[in-house]
Amino acid sequence: MTPQDLTDRSATATFSFSPDTLRGVAGMVIEHATRLGASGAETEVTEGIGQTVTVRRGEVETIEYNRDKGVGVTVYMGQKRGHASTSDFTPGALRRTVEAALAIARYTAADDCAGLADRDLLATDFPDLDLHHPWPLPVEQAIDLARTCEAAAFAVDPRLTNSEGASIATHEYQFAYANTNGFVGGYPSSRHSIYCAVIGDGEDGMQRDDWYAVARDSRDLEQPGDVGRRAGERCAARLRARRMSTTQVPVLFEAPIAGSLIGHFVAAVSGGNLYRKSSFLLDSVGKAVFAPIVRLHERPFVKKGLGSAAFDDEGVATHDRDLVSDGVVGGYLLGSYSARKLGLRSTGNAGGSHNLILESTGEDFAALLGKLGTGLLVTELLGHGVNSVTGDYSRGAAGYWVENGEIAWPVQEITIAGNLMDMFRGIVAIGNDVVIRGARQCGSILVDRMTVAGE
Repeated sequence: MTPQDLTDRSATATFSFSPDTLRGVAGMVIEHATRLGASGAETEVTEGIGQTVTVRRGEVETIEYNRDKGVGVTVYMGQKRGHASTSDFTPGALRRTVEAALAIARYTAADDCAGLADRDLLATDFPDLDLHHPWPLPVEQAIDLARTCEAAAFAVDPRLTNSEGASIATHEYQFAYANTNGFVGGYPSSRHSIYCAVIGDGEDGMQRDDWYAVARDSRDLEQPGDVGRRAGERCAARLRARRMSTTQVPVLFEAPIAGSLIGHFVAAVSGGNLYRKSSFLLDSVGKAVFAPIVRLHERPFVKKGLGSAAFDDEGVATHDRDLVSDGVVGGYLLGSYSARKLGLRSTGNAGGSHNLILESTGEDFAALLGKLGTGLLVTELLGHGVNSVTGDYSRGAAGYWVENGEIAWPVQEITIAGNLMDMFRGIVAIGNDVVIRGARQCGSILVDRMTVAGE
């Protein structure tokens, strides 16, 4: 590979470098590491490009562009580990980066769990998951779309008088990962979004709310006008919110925030928290943690999925699996290091989970309200009051008081509290009103009872 190859800008319409160029850079890094005495090495070569336009009250507030690249190098000398990085793709810079990583490794204490992923777990099949969909959006058109989005929000109600802005963002990313166990892989991907947040001024004070959409393919996004309208409707509905008395009632977590409950479970069964014993779900495999209606699947091969991947950050193959079946935990989320600490093997989750899908019990949102009867609908969570060791849960919240299955009035300045073990076992319904914005997909979740602290 020559320096001219490293500045090849003709292979793709959007990226500065071709996939072969990134793989060539990765190959040079591995070659340098091997020649300089590393017993093992891995590298990730990345490139990202993007554009974000934000409009506020009809005027352009920011136009942001990003174009970045980088190389991360991890080397092993036995079980000593060193890491270094650079944004310079030239051969000399790559060699100096490997030398820096080796220098760090020489002075690092040995760790018997350190090292590359096991060779027999590495991916050998690389299906096309349809993750890359460029959105060649001229900045003038992006501004028009953002204005359309914000205008649709303001048109909902004259009490909506201010805005935190409407944004149109388009991003693309590609990478190549390689290690000295013979693995080489990588692919391009994209992620586009539309966002709007507005502020309303009512008789009892100001309120804000938002709405946004995310997709790999811009054609799968909600229309900008629809995003703005939903943001406006949500904000207007919160005007004249009030506090409520402390009570214990059923709580319905609206779909956009219900995924946070799954997020707490994911954190509790992830390797880092498990081997540090900072999880309330130690030794939970094979145990009933959730209500029997709960089924949580990991599906890494969903076309256009926001969490799709054929291999994890270490090159380990991903697999379809059932993380929770009929309420029973079926496995942990482990990378190689945490797996070794636990005496287990990697599950292909270095870097996180891949499309966790919570199976619905069949009810739409209206049916969930009916099942709730009288209680609290939560649409916003505030703060981070979750104890990962005990599972104690206490967070600020806002939403709506529900009576006889109908939304009665908006609620603010309350706290909802419980314990995650009780909340998981108390799940009585999961809606089909799924909002896909990331690697966790679920509808609204109804929990049988929580403490709501108010006045």
